[in-house]
Amino acid sequence: MAQTDKVCFDRILPGDLRKPLTGPMLSLGIGPTRAAFQIAKLWPNGSTLHFRFLGGTAAQQAQVQQYSVEWTQYANLTFVFDNAVDAQIRIAFNDDGAWSYIGTDALSIPADQPTMNFGWLDQGVILHEFGHMLGMIHEHQNPRDNPIEWNKPVVNTALSGPPNFWNQTTIDHNLYEKYETSQINGSTFDPDSIMLYSFPAEWTLNGFHTDPNEQLSDLDRQFAELVYPNAVPTAPVELPVFEGATQAEIGQPGEEDLFSFQAKRAGRYTVETSGSTDVVMTLFGPTGDLLAQDDDSGTGRNARIVSELIPGTYTVQVRHYNTSNGTGTYGIKVEKE
Repeated sequence: MAQTDKVCFDRILPGDLRKPLTGPMLSLGIGPTRAAFQIAKLWPNGSTLHFRFLGGTAAQQAQVQQYSVEWTQYANLTFVFDNAVDAQIRIAFNDDGAWSYIGTDALSIPADQPTMNFGWLDQGVILHEFGHMLGMIHEHQNPRDNPIEWNKPVVNTALSGPPNFWNQTTIDHNLYEKYETSQINGSTFDPDSIMLYSFPAEWTLNGFHTDPNEQLSDLDRQFAELVYPNAVPTAPVELPVFEGATQAEIGQPGEEDLFSFQAKRAGRYTVETSGSTDVVMTLFGPTGDLLAQDDDSGTGRNARIVSELIPGTYTVQVRHYNTSNGTGTYGIKVEKE
């Protein structure tokens, strides 16, 4: 981030705001909450993302395009700045700070509202906000070997005043709270990450500080290649409807399984997984458009998607929640009500 006094904040869905980054969910009895760099909110590998500008000058729009596409040198994604009516990502230039929804959270935002905003513009902030759009967290919230000891009275005073005017809840969520190690699918603390705030030594008790950063770090690039690998596509396995679960296996970390099924009649269809393997599932329509994505709506850690479908051929993508080293067997089935 190029300016010390201007910092990006996480724009998150209301349901996620009520979830702590750490600590057990005692009421549900399912262990720690999971956020990290939002593995369940990653775009399906190989996706084409369309972008629409909601205002901004031609020069501002060109600057966003110029710097943002660097991510696609490492992530297996395609960026198309075509101002499509149904664009997944909408970019505004309002005097509302710098922020972006995380990954596929953008799909939950009404089509006439922005999913990313640039209150100021430079190379660093563009790469930073597009990192959030890919699913990355703020690096200062990484718990692994994190050296930061915040001087909270100084930080609170700085961020509660101009130009940010954050309340204490926003400061706590964006600065002090860290993710649990078990939640992170990534590296140890990276002082060179584009996702790390630029802040002065006065903000910490141990003199730790960071300088403005305009470039992706080596670990940023490795992250993008890890979670969006250049995998060789395979033909999808056909799933029967109404005939019980098909057994499958994620045999290698990062593997993504593809399935297809025929919706012969319009109606409500349910696609769900079973077993003990923690998977993330994505449903694509007959024209390849992303219809839905789910992590844990099924039993235990299983995925479940219920959707009204028209006749046609649908594709289902399944991957392990932990793209770094997750493997295991699971079942998958399709039913129509």
